[in-house]
Amino acid sequence: MIEGAEDIAASALRHFTARRLSNKLWVMDGEETTVSKRQLGIALLFVGLLGFSAILAIDILDVGRQGGIGPAQTVALLVMAATAVVGLTLIPLGDAPA
Repeated sequence: MIEGAEDIAASALRHFTARRLSNKLWVMDGEETTVSKRQLGIALLFVGLLGFSAILAIDILDVGRQGGIGPAQTVALLVMAATAVVGLTLIPLGDAPA
């Protein structure tokens, strides 16, 4: 084993466990920026709308299958709609950290 490798590994472990990673994004130059509630809201709104429309498009484009929207699709539609609503409620909260 390389001499001193255990010390380096222990130091790295202490460094990473001591760092707070909750809502921080690390950019290439080492600066940390926080995600704002507005940014998180826009992302959730986008994911919710995209997921909702994708689920409906799958049902519309899959013409050979009968039965319409089933229970699993209904739950998925409700989850995507709830995600979009949560995103909408976060957008007006502005630049406060999420």
